[in-house]
Amino acid sequence: MLELEHGFRVVDVHLELEPDGGRQGPAAGDPEQVERELHQAGVVRGLAFPADREGSYLKANNAVARMSVGRPMIAAARINGSRDPGQGAGSRLRNIAASRADHHTSPADVEQYAYDDRFVCFKLHPPADGLPDEEVLETLEAVGLPVLTYGGRGFQPSVIEETLLEYSFPVVVSHMGGYPLDRKLMDRTIDLLDRYEQCYLDTSFVRLRDPIERAVMEHPDRVLFGSGAPAVHPTVALMEILTLDVPEDAMRRVFSKNASRVVDELAP
Repeated sequence: MLELEHGFRVVDVHLELEPDGGRQGPAAGDPEQVERELHQAGVVRGLAFPADREGSYLKANNAVARMSVGRPMIAAARINGSRDPGQGAGSRLRNIAASRADHHTSPADVEQYAYDDRFVCFKLHPPADGLPDEEVLETLEAVGLPVLTYGGRGFQPSVIEETLLEYSFPVVVSHMGGYPLDRKLMDRTIDLLDRYEQCYLDTSFVRLRDPIERAVMEHPDRVLFGSGAPAVHPTVALMEILTLDVPEDAMRRVFSKNASRVVDELAP
């Protein structure tokens, strides 16, 4: 694929990498492929985190940090928890009895990641990994680093509001809160921006023009570009933003300025 010429400085807040032993094929989070595709799209820097796995993320986080060295990527530490992120009575009942196991992220783990220069923020995927308990969330608030979280049918806007947005750390909701392509959930997540200054959205896996344009026009300082590579080629994700009917200054914010404000290490 030819290199894309667009004239913007672009950073990507949603890259998934997989340590060598766990790949299911050449496109499954291979750092060399992701780096090549970032270059083709004209993306200068990206946030990378491990793909789903069972058990602790300690080794996977360290592997992603190693793979990011010498590449245009910086690592986010993926964390997990014992709580069920669902909304039903069954989830509430399970959470009453839930307790942190050895493979779950502890407050000490959060502090260790926070003061390790290799990691600049945290990554949560509650439907896959569970939701951290209150003690861990309080430690996240104490260290103050941004938290990237999955947003969609498995972790809906009302649950994000109840569990994460009561804290002061920046929360970046992936997929504009509507995975997979749920327009109503996206609209409800965009509504959160009116109420929470620490809430941001990324554009990964969003294939609908209207909600992105609405979010950018109503909150130009809260939308961050995310591709979802390697599942989506960064060039494809980039073109979806370049073809929006929004001012050029708003595009510059989405592509770089907003992310640089949330994560200092993404700044020029």
